[in-house]
Amino acid sequence: MKRRLPIGIQDFASIREEGFCYVDKTARIHQLITGSGRAFFLSRPRRFGKSLLCSTLGAIFEGRRELFTGLAIDSLDWEWKKHPVIKLDLNAGVYSNGVEALHSVLYSELQREAEKFKLTLEQTDVISQLKYIIQKTNEKTGEKAVVIIDEYDKPLINTIDEPQIHIKMRDELKGFYGVLKSYDAYLQFVFLTGVSKFSHVSIFSDLNHLVDLTLDPRYADICGITQEEVEQNFNPEINAILEETGKSRDEYMGNLRRFYNGYRFSQKQLSVYNPFGLLNHFDKSGEFLPYWYETGTPTFLINLIIKQKINIVDLNNMQVGYEDFQIYIDVENLKAEPLLYQSGYLTIKDYNKDINQFTLDYPNDEVRSCFSKLLLE
Repeated sequence: MKRRLPIGIQDFASIREEGFCYVDKTARIHQLITGSGRAFFLSRPRRFGKSLLCSTLGAIFEGRRELFTGLAIDSLDWEWKKHPVIKLDLNAGVYSNGVEALHSVLYSELQREAEKFKLTLEQTDVISQLKYIIQKTNEKTGEKAVVIIDEYDKPLINTIDEPQIHIKMRDELKGFYGVLKSYDAYLQFVFLTGVSKFSHVSIFSDLNHLVDLTLDPRYADICGITQEEVEQNFNPEINAILEETGKSRDEYMGNLRRFYNGYRFSQKQLSVYNPFGLLNHFDKSGEFLPYWYETGTPTFLINLIIKQKINIVDLNNMQVGYEDFQIYIDVENLKAEPLLYQSGYLTIKDYNKDINQFTLDYPNDEVRSCFSKLLLE
């Protein structure tokens, strides 16, 4: 019988309770939540499992140990204390409508979380509402709160080509996210994730305690699926495809790596598959189609490449210094290189430690064929 693959399912509890396949990332998550620091930021391209990671973290801090039976963290040292978990998702919203749209989404998210904890929001502004929820959940439960914000940058991404709206969004979010620093005494753990790293000066100037995991080699595989994980978790799908196509295992696995693997998120020589593309490939009985690429059209990136007169022939061997590569996105001084990397259209192919230089290239054949065709057009 064909196994259930969690395509597009971002809720950890649903995956575990409904019998979907799950690639166990809980050992790496345990390393994160028991290490130094307690406020973190992670940038990864779209459809890379960020929302599932947020959901998994939420379930851990809610003490839902029954969901983790048989997983790595179940046998590791963790007290499974129940904390109030405040989860906000900024993915929904037509942010080009302006700051009012941002306030509407934030209010809706905060209202839902308040109702979850049986709290009544009487404050009129979202900053006071967030402060109230953090403080009151702390008082009600006697435990510090956990705040998880998914797609923190969606209002900024959606308005990046509308500078006036974008700057207003940026200023509003700066004050909102600043609560996470000023209320640190009430917080056990903070996790923000999104696609891009926007300027510390503009967004995170009040969040200088955040630990950026984006290029940390220890967490290069916290999202995405490694070659080892593919072979450990998807043998039934692989064997079914081999039986249907008649290909040898070596030939098929080589094609799989070239088409879907290749995303690298640190100096460490470790690459991963995009989960969305890989799971769709297995679900469609081994068809090599651009599943990830078709989930978004990089129109803004194309316009930026044209505007900055970047030679598209150089994209498959782009040399980027360490300082330039670490740069955070600033709408008033946009650079294509970090955007191309953070969006998943380019990835790290090599790192020269002696001169502190990265070489960027297309991650795999899926992106190379689709993106280069779009560039040429």
